[in-house]
Order: sequence, then structure tokens, then C-alpha cells
Amino acid sequence: MMHRTRPGRAVSKRRTAIALAALSSCALTAGFTGTASAATGGAHGTPRSSYVALGDSYTSGPLIPTQVDANCARSDHNYPSITARERHVASFTDVSCGGATTAEMWQAQGTNGPQLDAVKKDTDLVTLQIGGNDVGFGSIIGTCATLSAKDLAGSPCKQYYGAKGYDQLTLKILETAPKIARVLREVHRKAPHARVVVVGYPDLLPEDGTGCYPQVPFAAKDFPYLRDTEKRLNLMLRAVALLNRADYVDTYGPTVGHDMCKAPADRWIEPLSPAAPAAPAHPNAKGEEVMAQALLKTLGRGPGRH
Repeated sequence: MMHRTRPGRAVSKRRTAIALAALSSCALTAGFTGTASAATGGAHGTPRSSYVALGDSYTSGPLIPTQVDANCARSDHNYPSITARERHVASFTDVSCGGATTAEMWQAQGTNGPQLDAVKKDTDLVTLQIGGNDVGFGSIIGTCATLSAKDLAGSPCKQYYGAKGYDQLTLKILETAPKIARVLREVHRKAPHARVVVVGYPDLLPEDGTGCYPQVPFAAKDFPYLRDTEKRLNLMLRAVALLNRADYVDTYGPTVGHDMCKAPADRWIEPLSPAAPAAPAHPNAKGEEVMAQALLKTLGRGPGRH
């Protein structure tokens, strides 16, 4: 489905690209813990009673008990559901869906309608966690796991994605930025008084860059490369949120030390062969709980608190 770009939006895209370029040099050294303080709709003290959650499988919580939507692999113990219960919202709609990209904000995904259809004029709070599938999380994991067999001590994945003289994953992240911005503009248009929050992705790989083959089947020097790629994705999400009147919730910082390489009792992200009920390379129930707590901290827990 094609959409014309308005002149004002072209300016916005250029501004986003400039901001991302300026910030990208920090991506390798900054984990960006804490949350952004962006302008939000609604006055302080206004009850936040109507909550809509948009997102992909990191939001929906595949395989985490209890699954309430088979089409979207959605759990009633994902972070939006936990947040809704903690805040005692009067109306809660979770349309997050495993495999969703920004395109599914406007188009149906199986039995799940376009996610943006859930956002109404009287919606008070919208959370959005999207972009991982636009960049290609699944294919990246598969490609890097396959390449690792050729050079376990090196960085075959980094070399593969840099073979054209530039890093293809960084380009994909930059190309995803205007897609996220477009979603946020549409959320604001449909719910002009809603508080909008972009949720980042949790820490998937060891922060210190060490590997854990074969538990996570990547080559040794690809671990820091893929860690930094995720940081670039989160940096982009933060920047786009700030440029589009949305808050940003860091879930990377709170999950450091509980990545896929940790022992089953200590990890909040499951590896490619999960021990706890969760999809491979996805948060388990504890991971969803920690993301909920990060979101609740930003929201102030109670209705209307900022």
C-alpha cells in the first residue's frame, strides 16, 4: 500500500536522519539507561483509563502462560497486561502480535486487524514496541548462526553484513526510523490527547561482549557486533520518540546481566533452545515483568501520574 509523502513529513524525515546521524557515534559506548522526558499529551492529573498496546512478539509474549490469542501468540502476562492490572485501567486493548512490522499497524495480520484501528479518539495511553522485525531480527539470527560454523573465533556475521563497504544492519535501522515516525504521527492523529510511549528492546546478549557458543550459536567476535546493533536500534527508537512527542522506556538497562547467555535461573531472555516457556531469543515471564516495571516507572504507576 503506497502513501504520498507530504512536504512537512519530508522535512521531518530529514530532521530525524540528521538527529540519528549525530547520535549514532554514541551508540557503541552508551547503553542509555533511564528514560526520556518528552512532551506528552494531556495535563498532569488527567486519569489514564483507556490503554492500547501496539507491538510485535516482544510485546505479545509468545508461549508465556497463559496464551490468550493463538494467531498472535499473545500472553495475558506480557508487559502491557501487567501494566494494565497495576494501573487499574478501565479499558485495556492489547493488539500486539508476533511477527508484526510497522506495516501491520495499517494492515491485518491473520485474524488480528490493523493494530492502529484499536486507537480511538478517547484513548489516553498508547504503548508501541516495534521495529525489530522491520530490521529483520529473525533472519539476522539465522544468518549469523549459519555463518558461525565457518569461523567460530572470528566475526563472519559482521563481515557478511559489511561486505558492500557499509554496515547493512545500520542502514536497515536508519531506513526503519521514518516508518516508526509515521506510526507515531498516526497515533497522535487518532488519539490527540493520549500519552504515547515507545518501548525499547531488552538486552539479548552479554553487555561485556563475551560469547556463549553453542548456547547462542554465534562466532566469538560477532557477539559485540550484534550487541551494538541492538543498541543502535534502541538509539534510533529513542531519537524518533523524542522527535515525535513520545516518551521512551529503556528496557535494555534493567535487563543487563540477564541475557540469553546466562543460566536458566538468572536469565530473562531465553536462548535459541528455551528452558522456560518463551519463544527463542525472546523474554520469558520474568523478562516481561521487568519490562512492565520499567514502563510503570515511566508512567508513575498510578492513573494520571507522569
